[in-house]
Amino acid sequence: MALPQTIEELDQIKLECEKMVTKRASASAAAAVIPILGTDVAADVAMMSELLPAINKKFGLSHEQVEELDQETKRVLLVMITSAGSELIGKVITKQVITHLLKKVSTKIAVKQVAKFIPFAGQAAAAGISFSAMKYLGNSHINDCYDIAKKYIEQQPK
Repeated sequence: MALPQTIEELDQIKLECEKMVTKRASASAAAAVIPILGTDVAADVAMMSELLPAINKKFGLSHEQVEELDQETKRVLLVMITSAGSELIGKVITKQVITHLLKKVSTKIAVKQVAKFIPFAGQAAAAGISFSAMKYLGNSHINDCYDIAKKYIEQQPK
């Protein structure tokens, strides 16, 4: 998939990505209910390792897609990406990058780990926290990709 060419196309991609995030967030919540320490964090890392590159690809901003662009387009995009401060757009996303990203929401994850051992209410809280954290991280990445792609579209000659 190439870079979106219109705002309408970009909006459609955003909707598709938001559905992907909601699916993964629901799966993350389900994994959080299992009262085995660390299984949900491992599941979250695995899910984010798949989700973030899939979002990049939908927007035409995966590492491979950016590398295939002509030099000028690549240069313009990389300047936009760097200016936005993104660690995830147009780059290879490793488990280390995901782990760093999850550390940003580590307080919620720590609470989730403790809460899941409190019967019923704790597991529900852990699931809610996991869903919220995954949804937040996924949607934040979608918004970053959307903003970069929108800037790119807007600067194209009409």
